[in-house]
Amino acid sequence: QVRLVESGGGLVQPGGSLRLSCAASGSIASIFSMAWYRQAPGKQRELVASITPGGTTGYVDSVKGRFAISKDNVKRAGYLQMNSLKPEDTAVYYCMMGVYWGPGTQVTVSS
Repeated sequence: QVRLVESGGGLVQPGGSLRLSCAASGSIASIFSMAWYRQAPGKQRELVASITPGGTTGYVDSVKGRFAISKDNVKRAGYLQMNSLKPEDTAVYYCMMGVYWGPGTQVTVSS
């Protein structure tokens, strides 16, 4: 059984930064793909950033140049560095590794 837990969410002012973490427990391959999704109230869940087992990254246009995804294969962990945050980044952020999902962490960008 694989369990993912996100952390690092919270309330931040516009222009601020947060770093989300996703830790995996259980049996998961040491080399894995992962992604971060987000879902704002009343909106569909959207893919924000992804990283392949080889380290190739991809981002939705709205976060390019502001967010950076990374992972640590040894620690079975993933990260999302979020800079220059905007109110429209407010959402619940979910990590996904392979086929497994975390429960989500709330990010609120507001003054």
